[in-house]
Amino acid sequence: MAQATLTITMPEQVWIQQLSTAYPTATFRVLAAVPGSETGFALVRIAGPDAGNVVEDMEDHPQITELTLAQWSDDEATVHFETTEPLLLFSSRESGMPIELPVEIIDGEATVEVTGSRDRLARLAEQLEQFGLQYRIEHVRERLHESQLLSERQLEVVVAAVEEGYYDTPRRCSLTELAGELGIAKSTCSETLHRAEEAIIKRFVGDLPGIGTNDSLEDQLATG
Repeated sequence: MAQATLTITMPEQVWIQQLSTAYPTATFRVLAAVPGSETGFALVRIAGPDAGNVVEDMEDHPQITELTLAQWSDDEATVHFETTEPLLLFSSRESGMPIELPVEIIDGEATVEVTGSRDRLARLAEQLEQFGLQYRIEHVRERLHESQLLSERQLEVVVAAVEEGYYDTPRRCSLTELAGELGIAKSTCSETLHRAEEAIIKRFVGDLPGIGTNDSLEDQLATG
């Protein structure tokens, strides 16, 4: 399965864009959400010095049809509400791609993580565009379990290298000593470590934000 992180810019006509840009220091953290047939329901924690003002503006906004204050402090509020414009929820529902929670929205931009088949991710991209949501791709990668990243032998050698101090500074175990501990040839130990390190480093670099974001989501899904 593929995993994608996207930064989504909300349309100007939507309440969350209006309020989050009006109060750019506020963080909207969506804790739970569910779409209805024509509306959406969500539990959101609002943090920042303007949390009280944000809640007041939400109560007065025509796209918020119901609001209940669940928790309140000087700089944080948790609210349950219904909205007529749950565009992210509608995009998720229509594409069949669940959006992983929590989702943070700051200054008009939402950071969203999704995991699923590449076909579902492509459908999500189409739905975002249909609902007028602009998105920026942070990364798309295959979501692999650690057991899929390294072979059983590579994992054994890497674990032994860590336990014996091969990666310590200063090094407590030489390559010759590590090979002897494992009962394998020094050349075999070196080659196995190199291949394991290659897989780990490429995986790490591929997870860094901003890597390979020049292509469209469709292009990344096709070539990833």
